[in-house]
Amino acid sequence: MRSKKLLEAIVSTAIDGIITIDRNGIIDTVNPSALDIFGYKKNELIGQNISILMPEPYRSKHDDFIQAYLRTGQAKIIGKGREVEGLKKDGTIFSFRLAVSKVELDDQIIFAGFVHDLTKEKIAKKQIRHYTEELERKVKERTKDLVNIVGELEDTKREVSLSLEKEKELNKMKSHFVSMASHEFRTPLSSVQLSATLIEKYLKKSDHEGVLKHVDRIKNSVNLLSSILSDFLSLEQLEAGAVQTNLQDINLVKLAEEVTEEMQMICKKNQHIVYEHTGAKGNFFLDANLIKNSVINLISNSIKFSGENSFIEFNTKIKDDACSITVKDNGIGIPETDQKNLFEPFFRANNTESIPGTGLGLNIVRRYVRLMGGKVQFESEVNNGTNITLIFNKNQDKNSYGR
Repeated sequence: MRSKKLLEAIVSTAIDGIITIDRNGIIDTVNPSALDIFGYKKNELIGQNISILMPEPYRSKHDDFIQAYLRTGQAKIIGKGREVEGLKKDGTIFSFRLAVSKVELDDQIIFAGFVHDLTKEKIAKKQIRHYTEELERKVKERTKDLVNIVGELEDTKREVSLSLEKEKELNKMKSHFVSMASHEFRTPLSSVQLSATLIEKYLKKSDHEGVLKHVDRIKNSVNLLSSILSDFLSLEQLEAGAVQTNLQDINLVKLAEEVTEEMQMICKKNQHIVYEHTGAKGNFFLDANLIKNSVINLISNSIKFSGENSFIEFNTKIKDDACSITVKDNGIGIPETDQKNLFEPFFRANNTESIPGTGLGLNIVRRYVRLMGGKVQFESEVNNGTNITLIFNKNQDKNSYGR
């Protein structure tokens, strides 16, 4: 008697639902937990077929399952646990874990079903899945953001490195400038000072020839200083990005003739500039100021590095959409080992140490030509002169620079 009451107490207080049915599927007993799970009152279930708690298609087939087991003894659910669907009184379909056991009592077969509601677990799993998906999404977003940040950091690193390189290059250029300026300015200034002192002495002696000689020296020294300052100013403007191109359809032949006339006046004794144009057209799309400065620079170099009694060839050529400007001399030439650095700022070839200069001219010329979308080509041989050609094409891309 005590055991029966204990069993009833356990069943009635069990957390999971417990339902017993007979061999025909009719409900014999149902504990409070099962009533709560399915939403029925006890009198609504006792005597009903267990299929009342099942949705289709299981409802229609349940009795056949029991009869098949009783005939064959082959269990599909009995003695096993699995997840199935149940039907509540209000029509809600939910998942629960079902374990069925067979009990033989007083020559009767009773089936006991143990029902564990999975609704909360399903909700929890769904929430976990949602949180997992959300977490994965956020991780992907954060990863993408991190990749972008790393990319930006790499870009910043490259920019800083470039800035440092530019700063190093600038410091190097400043050092070159100080070294070169101290030498190049001192020489002509000393010459001006000495010539001025000697002029005073020659004036006392009425030596007009000596006065004129040193006046010429002063003029040459002043021209040299002006040229040096002009190079420095041009370089400063280029470094600051202040040089803007003004491409126009200019009369290149007229400009070349004017430059030839001007430069002939500063040539050495018996030096002659021979200008020649090739082509039916004389006009081309260029920046007149930049072209003039470039040509003057090239001819000045030819005058400087060529001896007396020499010719400087100055040629322009226009054919279709192409234009070339060439300055050729038979001067001291450029050593082959120095040619790779020829266009670097402040660079001077080994055979030019005794000749005044800044080493900026060709660097400025190349940068001017590049601003106009052109390129510079050169040939040179020691003691056989130098040939420098500026090449332009109306259709060329300004970002496709040649040397």
